[in-house]
Amino acid sequence: MASIKWTIKAREFANCNCSYGCPCQFNGLPTYGDCRAVVGMQIEKGHHGKTKLDGLKTASILKWPGAIHEGRGEALIVIDKRANAAQRESLLRILSGQDTEPGATIFNVFASTLTKVHEPVFSRIDFKVDVNKRKARLVVEDLIETRGEPILNPITGKEHRARIDMVGGFEYKLAEIGRGWSKTSGPIAYELADSYGQFCNIHLSQSGIVR
Repeated sequence: MASIKWTIKAREFANCNCSYGCPCQFNGLPTYGDCRAVVGMQIEKGHHGKTKLDGLKTASILKWPGAIHEGRGEALIVIDKRANAAQRESLLRILSGQDTEPGATIFNVFASTLTKVHEPVFSRIDFKVDVNKRKARLVVEDLIETRGEPILNPITGKEHRARIDMVGGFEYKLAEIGRGWSKTSGPIAYELADSYGQFCNIHLSQSGIVR
């Protein structure tokens, strides 16, 4: 059992280097053999024990040399500079998979695959996401520039809409799929262009998805 109970309701945008479908969502291997991803999260309502997390934002830069489940991953977590000391500690514990039942959330699963975690950064996070419109923007000065857009039909130019309905997952129940562009700097630097973008509402606790 997790030592501290927590819950977060949030909006999320993730951009990885895979093709639009992202094989990881279907237990497949990554499109190009490795995995690189940028994730932004806006918490609407949340708590970790008695510490409230409402309104705070987080961002993550992630990288694996192969498929995620093969491990040897690297991560850098950015925490909203507006968070006080207790909130910073709470968010770091959640995002690092602590106070969570084994395998219950994406945070816990990813944490088990990491061999290098850089010191957290506390900074202003400019993050806006509209899940239904498949639009997002994430900026952390000197670290992250990311945007998300809808997929366009190559013939008509019209917006294409596709969703993933996940049954029994550990991150979301339903995700809108789009595309994204990212440029990261610092200890984990890379660029992504016109690759998989995921827009979703998440509702997680120490025991997994709240249904």
